[in-house]
Amino acid sequence: MPTPDLLARPHHDGSALYVDRAAPAPGERVTVRVRVPHGHDIDQMHVRQVTDGEPEFSAARITSRTATDTWWSADVVCHNPVTSYRFIMSGPTDGYLWLNAAGLSRRDVPDVFDFRLTTFGLAPDWARHGVVYQVFPDRFAKAGDRPAPEWAEPADWSDPVDTRRGHIGAQWYGGDLAGVELHLDHLERLGVTTLYLTPVFPARSNHRYDAATFDAVDPVLGGDEAFASLVRAAHARGLRVLGDITTNHTGVTHDWFIAASADPAAPQRDHYFFDEQGDYEKWLGVSSLPKLNHASPTLREELFDRPEAPVRRWLAGDSGLDGWRVDVANMTGRLRDHDVNHEVAAHMRATVVDAKPDAYLVGEHAHDHYLDASGEGWHGVMNYSGFTRPVWTWLRDKDFAPSFLGNPLMVPRLGGPDVVDTMTEFNAMVPWSTRRANFNLVGSHDTTRVRTLVGADTRQVGVALTLVMAMPGIPMITYGDEIGMEGAFAEDGRRPMPWNESDWDSQIFDDAQQLVAARRDSAALRDGGLRWVRVEDDTITFLREVAGESVLVHVARDAGTSLELDEKDLPGIGGGRLLAGRGISADGSGIRVETNGPGFALWLWKDGGRHGEAL
Repeated sequence: MPTPDLLARPHHDGSALYVDRAAPAPGERVTVRVRVPHGHDIDQMHVRQVTDGEPEFSAARITSRTATDTWWSADVVCHNPVTSYRFIMSGPTDGYLWLNAAGLSRRDVPDVFDFRLTTFGLAPDWARHGVVYQVFPDRFAKAGDRPAPEWAEPADWSDPVDTRRGHIGAQWYGGDLAGVELHLDHLERLGVTTLYLTPVFPARSNHRYDAATFDAVDPVLGGDEAFASLVRAAHARGLRVLGDITTNHTGVTHDWFIAASADPAAPQRDHYFFDEQGDYEKWLGVSSLPKLNHASPTLREELFDRPEAPVRRWLAGDSGLDGWRVDVANMTGRLRDHDVNHEVAAHMRATVVDAKPDAYLVGEHAHDHYLDASGEGWHGVMNYSGFTRPVWTWLRDKDFAPSFLGNPLMVPRLGGPDVVDTMTEFNAMVPWSTRRANFNLVGSHDTTRVRTLVGADTRQVGVALTLVMAMPGIPMITYGDEIGMEGAFAEDGRRPMPWNESDWDSQIFDDAQQLVAARRDSAALRDGGLRWVRVEDDTITFLREVAGESVLVHVARDAGTSLELDEKDLPGIGGGRLLAGRGISADGSGIRVETNGPGFALWLWKDGGRHGEAL
């Protein structure tokens, strides 16, 4: 069967097959490569880079040929901290073509989709190669009974979530950090590598995004001692731990805000925005959440710079966190004509790396993040725009249309081509180094649960988790998604974790274990480039590739046409093996992918020389 059209297109991405230095130094020359499948008649190619705002061109050269492709190489000089580049090529029948991160075009295109090299360094290997598991402490597990705090409305572990306005944040199930520690074996059983805890600071809510201080762990969770014990226990098992901090706001009970409100001359006064009448700026109008003023040098000193500043303190020692997730990162430092967001992000990155050189920093960002994700500040963001939302539009049940994080319209149901175009465009606008450091998530404590999203056919949870594990980026699973927990919207999904396995969907858990193991076992899934193979309304197929290993990933939301790939298209594929899923068979000369309904399949094979490594 002929090679599918998508696979036959010239290709470049930021992976090691195409870029010889992932973390170049300022001024360094980087060799970039383009794969041109045979059948194209390209006879000229140049790389166009932008230097100090001005485009310049350098000729590319043919450096190798394989049985399937011609490889061109060119050099890009990292003259600026972010250097954008793309390729222009032509041939007798191919004509005039641009190749950028969004794909091929026969017309001139804007720079926003250019490939980008950055000199800011990479997220640590443990983060880029890991799998993250998000825990909401009040709802995961509890080791014992504690008196309820005075703000709380106590609930039994088996009680339904109270989603009435005014009760959502007050319902208290009593989960604690000792309970999380007791169930670290579940994280190991699932295979994840990183525990991400939503906030643990004292507050007057179950979610704790209204911190009363950043200098202690909430006694309701067990306090500083329980936190240190949990982190040490996680580290002893080889697990990393991420914390969650709000740099955008505090709670009204925070010690800074109490001091600022009591005395206009207090040094904490400029930590916040007060007007002449003494009223304060509230995040999104919520009176309990006063917004922080990052133009204040004293705030930055308190938050980042002093030796005991919380961003530093909680990373220190053998019971220190391994990094931070930053709440409302996109709004931090922004208010009307006041915008120091990028400055704050870079300051926090420098602080974190100074405190712990291999720490990881990820920002919450729920929409188009390309202006905020150059790699100078946050290593990456929660990729809601370039991953979560397009996956939702493909997999949401026909009879269930969730709202997406405040969008007044319900999420549409789209076919594969629109979904892939959405993913491609949003991810094309950021450097590959950022994309690899972004969280890929199909849901979080702020969204609809994936089990509810897909409806009655639970096989589609496995499809969603396949995309989470197999796409470039850092996989993130929210507690309970691996066992089929439900929830129609954010608070409804914050249900207590059921620890009786009879309440679990065993097929979903088996799929999750299998897919996490595949991610951890495959270099191509962790580090590989991405090429689309075939995209139809109900099926999506793509390749992840590194030198020496390739994985074909096939996902389907419904039955679709079969796909055949043979040795002349992808040498070595016939000698591969099924890594996860079902529906792929081999006959020695190729493979056949059958799609009889919703499902997934990952096929791994080893190869030598087909990427033009040896000349």
